[in-house]
Amino acid sequence: MQWPRLGSLGAYLVRQNLFLMATCLGAGVFIYLLSDLSDRLEHFMDADLGIRQTLTYFLVKMPLIFSQILPAVFLLSVVIQVGLMVRNREMLALRAGGMSMGWFIRFFVVYALVWSLGQLVFSQFVASYGEQEASRIWREEVRKRQLDKRVVKNLWFREGPYIVNAQEAHPTQSRVNDVTVYEFDSDTMRLQRIMTAKKGLVDEHGWGLLDVWEIETKDFMSNKLLTNFVPLRQDMRSFLNTDVADRGELPLWRLGTIIDELRESGSNVERLRTAWHGKWSYAFSIVTMALLALALCSLFENLYVNLVLSLLVIFSYYALYVLGITIGQKGLLPPIAGAWLANGVFSSLAAMRLVWVSVSWLSIRGHRWRNALSRRFSREEA
Repeated sequence: MQWPRLGSLGAYLVRQNLFLMATCLGAGVFIYLLSDLSDRLEHFMDADLGIRQTLTYFLVKMPLIFSQILPAVFLLSVVIQVGLMVRNREMLALRAGGMSMGWFIRFFVVYALVWSLGQLVFSQFVASYGEQEASRIWREEVRKRQLDKRVVKNLWFREGPYIVNAQEAHPTQSRVNDVTVYEFDSDTMRLQRIMTAKKGLVDEHGWGLLDVWEIETKDFMSNKLLTNFVPLRQDMRSFLNTDVADRGELPLWRLGTIIDELRESGSNVERLRTAWHGKWSYAFSIVTMALLALALCSLFENLYVNLVLSLLVIFSYYALYVLGITIGQKGLLPPIAGAWLANGVFSSLAAMRLVWVSVSWLSIRGHRWRNALSRRFSREEA
C-alpha cells in the first residue's frame, strides 16, 4: 500500500485544515468558556475570589478544554473542508485528474494519527497539569473542601495475612468507619478470623478497632470486644490518589504506577484501568473522526446537511464513549473493551461506508441495485 506523500496537494490540504481547525477551535473554546462561566461565576462571587484568581482558574483550564473538544473540532473541520472543495468544484477536478478516494482516506488517516499523538502528549503533560490545578482551585478556594475533609468510599487493600475493607475512610484524619478485617494463616492461606468494627483509629503502629465483633472460623464462635489492635502499616494518604475526583486528572505514567501498586495490595483496579485505557482511546478518537467525516461527505454533498449530521454524530459518539467507560468501570466489560467501545463501533461503521464507495465493483454494484429498484418502482407506479 502506497502512503500519500506531502506534496503540493497534501500541503494545500494541511494549510486549509489548520485554518479551519483554528476557527472551529476558537468558536468551541468560546462557547465552552461562556457556558462554564455562567455556571460557576456565582460560586466564585460567593467565595469572594478576586478577578486574578478567577482568571487563573479559567486560564489553567484552557489546555483541558483544547484536549476535550479537539476530536469534535477535527470532525467539523474535515467536513467543512471537503464540503468547500465540493462546492468549489475542486473535488470534481481532482477526480477528473485521476485522484482516487483511497488517496484521501489514507491521507486523512495519517494526518489524524499525527494529531492523535500530539493530542495524547499535550493532554498528558500540559492539560493534565492544568486540570489538577483547576480542580485544586475549585476544591480548596471555591468549594472550601480541604484535604482534611476528603473521604474514600469502599476501600479495599491487602497487607500481609490481612485483607481489609472500610466502607468509609478519612485518610488525613486517620480514622475509618465500618471496618471488616479478614485474617488468613500465613502458611496455608486459610481464613482464620473475621473482625468487624464500627470505627477505627489509624496511626503509624497499626489500626485500633473499636466496638469489635470477632469470629473464629474454626468453630464459628464470636466474641464482643471493646477494642482490638491490628498491626497494619498501610499509609492511608496513598489512597487519596484513587478518589474519583482525582482519578481522571492523573497523567498516564502516574496512573499506571498507582494501578500496579494497588493491584499488588489486592485492591480492585477495574475503574482505574478503564480510565487508563480511556486516555488512549480518547486521543485516538481523532482517527475515528477522520473516518466519520469522510463517510459523511460520501453520503451527501450538501455542506449544511453534513454539518447537522456531524453534530448528531458527535453527540452520539460521546454518549457511547461515556457508556463504554461506565460499563467498563462497573466490570460489565473488560476495561480495554469498555474504553474502546465507541471507537470500535463508529470506526467500523465509517470504514464499511468508505469501503463501499472506494472499491469500484461495490460502488458499481450499488448503483446498479439502486437503478434497478428505481425502474421497478417506476413500472409499479405506471
